[in-house]
Amino acid sequence: MLKVGLVQMSCALDPAQNVEKATLKVREAASRGAEIVCLQELFTTVYFCQVEDHKYFRFAEPVPGPATERLAAVAKETGVAIVGSLFERRAAGLYHNTAVIIDADGTYLGKYRKMHIPDDPLFYEKFYFTPGDLGFRSWQTKFARIGVLVCWDQWYPEAARLTALHGAEILFYPTAIGWHPSEKAKFGQRQHRSWETIQRSHAIANGCYVVVPNRVGHEAPDGGEGIEFWGQSFVADPTGEIIVKGSVEKEEVLVADVDLEELDRQRTHWPFLRDRRIDAYGELVERYLD
Repeated sequence: MLKVGLVQMSCALDPAQNVEKATLKVREAASRGAEIVCLQELFTTVYFCQVEDHKYFRFAEPVPGPATERLAAVAKETGVAIVGSLFERRAAGLYHNTAVIIDADGTYLGKYRKMHIPDDPLFYEKFYFTPGDLGFRSWQTKFARIGVLVCWDQWYPEAARLTALHGAEILFYPTAIGWHPSEKAKFGQRQHRSWETIQRSHAIANGCYVVVPNRVGHEAPDGGEGIEFWGQSFVADPTGEIIVKGSVEKEEVLVADVDLEELDRQRTHWPFLRDRRIDAYGELVERYLD
């Protein structure tokens, strides 16, 4: 039996403050038995994509770089593998929304660059991030083979499928999603249900665990209504059942048991991978079928 940890926290503007908070929460997860810990999307600062402003590029850093090294030190200290989501400065004028994967001995295993980049009110990510170019992958940690996708990627079954086909036993989705305060009353419940349902469906369709740490708290770094992040981080098992779930408003460290032997049982009883008609799916590479 494996234990996974999720860190659900609020963020301030100052990266040093957030990194310190995150490392303390990783240590807390480790003290409760977690062996792989995932932090939320862009955990080092506020969710600055609410506005298009060049000043926020100052928060980007190389990957690997200082934040990666700090997480690696904590991983080595605690003996846990860590997934951390960072604002990557690849080159002058070239930036990515990137997750780093660090093994339990502090070894940097690699990175995943977010493939799907949204452009919606208060989620103006296309202003900051170039779409990922590393494809969908998995990494063998000390405890399990894991795949990492980031936030907006969670709406795309193709991304989950390809990551699972690379051998991922657990899909981690570092996330920053919430409500526009003015829309919450009318659309809030259905928006949240859609978000939760699509990810539970990835667990079912691929016979794997899905781990989703989300940001919490209200952020309006440049004024305006801001975003009320809805928290409710969760873990879904291969049948899509939620086995642990966070609150709407509180910072929390969640720890859940993950039984990797359940993957084979689920996939042999519900053999979706066996029955895929890979000979008939060629049209999926088309944008639309007119």
